Amino acid sequence: MLYGLDISPLELTLKVAALATMVSVVAGVALAYLMGRRRFPGAGAVDSLLTLPLVLPPTVLGYYLIVVIGRRGWLGSWLLDTFGVSLVFSWHGAVLASAVVAFPLVYRSARAAFDGVDSNLENAARVLGDTEGAVFVRVSLPLAWRGILAGAMLTFARAMGEFGATLMVAGNIPGRTQTLSMAVYEAVQAGNYGAGNALVIITSAACFLILMGSGRLLKAGF
Repeated sequence: MLYGLDISPLELTLKVAALATMVSVVAGVALAYLMGRRRFPGAGAVDSLLTLPLVLPPTVLGYYLIVVIGRRGWLGSWLLDTFGVSLVFSWHGAVLASAVVAFPLVYRSARAAFDGVDSNLENAARVLGDTEGAVFVRVSLPLAWRGILAGAMLTFARAMGEFGATLMVAGNIPGRTQTLSMAVYEAVQAGNYGAGNALVIITSAACFLILMGSGRLLKAGF
């Protein structure tokens, strides 16, 4: 509690957003590099599929996740039967939901950053004997890091504000799965506008600062 305000939703939101960003960045950077450097039939369809969470309603994404990781889903039932783990109604499910929703932001940013890398530099590294992994680590990644970092910051901000998919997958359990956006919703529903205003200000300020920082990085990098 801080001045009568329960800050556990803030703590949980920061944890969920940080972990979701880590998952999204690892997957997004790898897939962005692969899609930018490999040409194969159906690449356009795969690219659209990877970007799809950006335009789908969060509740639809939440439904898809329940179908997959729910206790009767093909992955969820396997996790439950094999390890006794259920992602539904847990903060781990909130991390997964936030990662899926925010993934396209880092994916698109990383894709644009890698597309802006001079291919002649990569080819020169290959001629000098570097493997594809070495080219990625020594050439592509250092030249694209600003765009990737900007995408990661946007992903973090989006994960902080995620509501629909997280509510469907993790629920709104105070102290367990209640994030800032859910706490704001609950405060307004209960008529507790003082707490709602404080939570809104915290969320808005954090997202504003992140957007300012990502904008500066993009301007500096391109």
